[in-house]
Amino acid sequence: MTILLCLVSIPVIYSSFAPQGNFMKPLLKQIALVLLSLGAVYLFHRIPIRWYRRLAIPFLICSTVLLIITPFVGEAIRGATRTISIFGITFNPADFAKIGIILYMAKVMESEALSTFKEFAWKILMPVAVLFFLILLSSTSAAFLFLIVVFIMLFIGEIKRAFLLKAIMAAVVFFGLYFADGATTQILPRSKTALSRVTSFLNDDDENKKKKDEQIDYSKMAIATGGFFGKAPGRSTQRYLLSQAYSDFIYAIIIEEYGVVVGTVVLIAYLILLFRAVLIAKSCTRVFPMLIVLGFVLSIVVQAMLNMCVAVGLTPVTGQPLPLVSLGGSSLLTVSMSLGIVLAVSRASDERKIIEKNKMAQGG
Repeated sequence: MTILLCLVSIPVIYSSFAPQGNFMKPLLKQIALVLLSLGAVYLFHRIPIRWYRRLAIPFLICSTVLLIITPFVGEAIRGATRTISIFGITFNPADFAKIGIILYMAKVMESEALSTFKEFAWKILMPVAVLFFLILLSSTSAAFLFLIVVFIMLFIGEIKRAFLLKAIMAAVVFFGLYFADGATTQILPRSKTALSRVTSFLNDDDENKKKKDEQIDYSKMAIATGGFFGKAPGRSTQRYLLSQAYSDFIYAIIIEEYGVVVGTVVLIAYLILLFRAVLIAKSCTRVFPMLIVLGFVLSIVVQAMLNMCVAVGLTPVTGQPLPLVSLGGSSLLTVSMSLGIVLAVSRASDERKIIEKNKMAQGG
C-alpha cells in the first residue's frame, strides 16, 4: 500500500504542476523523495524495537527544541513560520514532533503505572501541552490532528477514564477560548485565521465566504466532472484554478483525471493500512509496540481522511497534505519513517512466531 500510494503521487504531481510550465523540478523532486522515503521505510524497519524505546525521550527533546527555534529562524510560508532549514534541508518540525510524542507516550504508558492524576498530568499532559502549544503557533489544523492522535492513544492505552475526561474537558475549554474572537490573537496569531475559516465555512451570510469558498467549489467541480473513469492523465482543467492542487486538493485532481474508481482505490488503500495495523497490534505481546503501531497508522489515516473531506467540502480548508501522495518533503519522509517503525514491529512479531513455532516443533 505504501508503494502504491507513492507511485500514485508521481503522475498526479506532474499534472498539478504542468500548467505552471516548470513542472520538471517538482516532478524530479517528488521522484527523488519517493525513492528516499522508500529507502527510509526499509532502513527504519531493520532497527530493533528496543532502540525505539531508548530513542523515545531524546527524539521528544529534539522535536521540542526544533519547534522552539522555528519561529525565530524558520521560513515564513503563507503567513506562518512552519519550516526550518538545516544544512540546506527544509522540513517541518511539527511532523517530527508527532513521531516523538507517539514514541514517548507509548514508552511511558508501558513502563509507568500512572495511578494518580498528578503522575498522569506530569508525565503525559505536560509534554503534550508543550508540544501542542508550539505547533499551534504555526498551524491550528496540525495541532488539532496532533491532539486527536494523543487522545486516541490515551483511549487505546486504557488510561483511567476519569483522567481522560479531565483532559478532554481541558481541551474543550482551551479551544473555546482559542476561537473566542480576539481573545488569543496577540499570543496565538493563527487563531484569527482559524476562526475566519471556521466561521466562513459555517456562516452562509459571511461576506468573504464566496471568495474563500472558490477553492472548495473548484475542487467539487473537479470531482463532479471526473466521473467513474476520469478525464485521463494530464487532462485536468481545475488544476489551473486550484492554488494548492499538488497538496491540499490533490485528491480532487486524482478523481478528475483518474475517476471515482481510482479515488476509491486510494481511499481503500488507507483503510487497508489501518486494517493491517490492527492485525499487527493484536499480535503484539507488549504495550509499547502495540501503541506505536496504532498511533503511527491512525495519525496517517486521520490526516488522509481530513484531506479528503476538505476536497469534497465537508470541512474547512486545513492545509494538511494527503500522506504519501501530496508533494513530498518532511511529511513524506516522516510518514515513511513511521511506516518503517510499524514494519519493524511486524518483523519482530513474525520472528517471534517463527521462534515459538520451532520450539514447539523441537518439543514435539
